[in-house]
Amino acid sequence: MQTAVLTAPSRYARCIAASRRIRWEIDADVIRGRALDRSRRFLPDGLSMADRLPFLTAAQRRLFSHVQGRTYANMFGLVERFIGAKIVEVTRDHATGDQVAMEALVRFTDEELKHQELFRRLERMAADSMPPGYGFLHDPNAVAAFVLGKGTWAVLALTCDIELFTQAHYRASIGNEAGLCPLWRDVFLFHWREESQHAILDELEWRRIDAALAPGERDRAVDELIELVAAVDGLLQSQAAADAEYFIGIAGDGWTAAERMLINDTFLAAYRWQYVHSGVEDRRFRAILNDMLTPAQLGRVEAALASLGEAPPAAAA
Repeated sequence: MQTAVLTAPSRYARCIAASRRIRWEIDADVIRGRALDRSRRFLPDGLSMADRLPFLTAAQRRLFSHVQGRTYANMFGLVERFIGAKIVEVTRDHATGDQVAMEALVRFTDEELKHQELFRRLERMAADSMPPGYGFLHDPNAVAAFVLGKGTWAVLALTCDIELFTQAHYRASIGNEAGLCPLWRDVFLFHWREESQHAILDELEWRRIDAALAPGERDRAVDELIELVAAVDGLLQSQAAADAEYFIGIAGDGWTAAERMLINDTFLAAYRWQYVHSGVEDRRFRAILNDMLTPAQLGRVEAALASLGEAPPAAAA
């Protein structure tokens, strides 16, 4: 932790330099007059888990990735609503102090607002090109109000987790996968470039907040993080059920009850991997938690995560 504190000023400055260097605009750099190409997948199988469904045709697997990809974009738009609001809040801590840190965080907020607009644009493009009936169930403002009701430590922990798994998804899956829609890939390429700096700032601010906590306060913060993870899983369960119903309704018929149940379970397994497990299993995220928490606190976090199976019981599917 001492190393992180000593090097913090230069890390904030490096984030500013990177932000200036890689700055991009939605129309000029990302969309560039293009439309979504639905003859190609949006998400790779490594994220969508479509390869778990051998009874799907190639066209159905592609459609499976389109439905998940649409929710993937909407989920990022949702989480960036509370991320931006929290970063505005912690920026105030630097208002009459470290102006380098303040500039880095102001840039962070500006980029998050841009990302929200990018994902709104992507949703409109998907709505224009896909069959009607899709619904994203969760209001970003309502979710943000709930999340922001928790303490800053827990919110920054969740934020850091999200921005680390964003990078992991692009590096391990989206960026290396042939056959994806070029526009969709570019959205997440440009998003990843700025999120790389955001994850650094998340860690710096999270460690700063953690350093000021008393042991009892940190213990409560762990409880709040567990509550947030459980709330995220609730969102995923309802969205997975809605997306499975939409997919089954537009992809054809003739599936058995067992196949329909497997489609539902695969949506949920994919979403739990995308938005929970791929982040908390990230080596960097685990290292930060190990620095901050006692073995007993880590054990509570791990037990909460272990309670999230890949899919609900068959009776609840």
